[in-house]
Amino acid sequence: MKHFPLKLSLFLNYFLFASLLNSVGTVIFQVQRNFGVSPAGASVLEACKDLSIAVTSFFVAAWLLRIGYKRAMLGALGVIGVVCAAMPFLASFWATKLLFVATGVCFGVMKVSVFATLGLVAREPHEHASLMSFLESCFMLGVLAAYFLFSAFVDDAAPASTAWFRVYFVLAGVAFVAAALLWSVPVDESAVHGSAAACGGGLADMLRLALSPLVLVFTASVFIYVLTEQAIMSWLPTFNHTVLHLPAVLSVQMASILAGSTAAGRFAAGWLLRKLSWATVLTVCLAAAAALVLVALPLAGAAHGPITGWRTAPLAAFIFPLIGVFLAPIYPTLNSLVLSSLDPSRHAAMAGLIVIGSALGGTCGSLITGRVFQAYGGQTAFYLSLVPIGLLGACVLVIRWMKRPVAQ
Repeated sequence: MKHFPLKLSLFLNYFLFASLLNSVGTVIFQVQRNFGVSPAGASVLEACKDLSIAVTSFFVAAWLLRIGYKRAMLGALGVIGVVCAAMPFLASFWATKLLFVATGVCFGVMKVSVFATLGLVAREPHEHASLMSFLESCFMLGVLAAYFLFSAFVDDAAPASTAWFRVYFVLAGVAFVAAALLWSVPVDESAVHGSAAACGGGLADMLRLALSPLVLVFTASVFIYVLTEQAIMSWLPTFNHTVLHLPAVLSVQMASILAGSTAAGRFAAGWLLRKLSWATVLTVCLAAAAALVLVALPLAGAAHGPITGWRTAPLAAFIFPLIGVFLAPIYPTLNSLVLSSLDPSRHAAMAGLIVIGSALGGTCGSLITGRVFQAYGGQTAFYLSLVPIGLLGACVLVIRWMKRPVAQ
């Protein structure tokens, strides 16, 4: 496979940061048990990572061509490795805030660099879409692995135990291995340095892109998608524990169904998008996601016996996370549509806009859900996901209409 070592390195980098970023749901759950933090107070962890992603992406996208993609990724891996190695010694709520700020900063650098590097190894739109879908699948595998990795360190019998912080020794080791692999792989960035000067590069190019009507709609769609995904993903362990009354470890483990179904959905989307139009796939997926919310959430109130493991868990704990299958194709498809329509020298700027939209969407989704969760309960909080799902459907129709004259 052409560029295989580089692709493997990108997938490992994405896998690591997926594990760190999406452990926020587990960490939100654990800090409530360890330190008595309220749901609204714990939801600030999502803002720590997402706002730092947004701010970092804004500046990194403007300067990335000067820094260099490989150098930027190596720096991000080194910093996050050191922070993870320090976490078991700092075990506290403020340390988790520091961790997610560092994770957000490093992921902002990593994601913009990875998206821009994809343009160097996949020049054709269908190849780019396939690689993007596979990359996002690896991201979800990282999310899935995190649920089981973190749950292995959680002590059900001792809610105040901070022994779970030792999981960060493992993640620090992965970061240093990923840095060594990337350091050993050559990355040819000469194709973008020449054309960068022609288009102006940096902040000015990013602002010009942001003013394009099509890019505005794409960025808004990404914002709404991540708002929906993070609202569910960050609060699913808490929903499992407080609404379905699952034990703590099982609450974290069963939240992995969402990550697994999302990974499966993205692998399936890679095949479906070769057979059907992107608009048809996304429209059907959004309709199915809304239908699943309306079917699964009423089951959460059904009576059930004592829950001791996966076999005795209520039906809602299995069905609702399957929403990941239908939400999965939306994010990589939208990103690939807009990136593959631009010159590779503009991918860093566009990736910056995507990451900023994603980060702000994640922050808003978690903060809103945390407050609704506290005021009205978990079922109401998850019913509200129908609103952004409807807005995404409208965005798909608008993008299809805007791209039609170009296609003709």
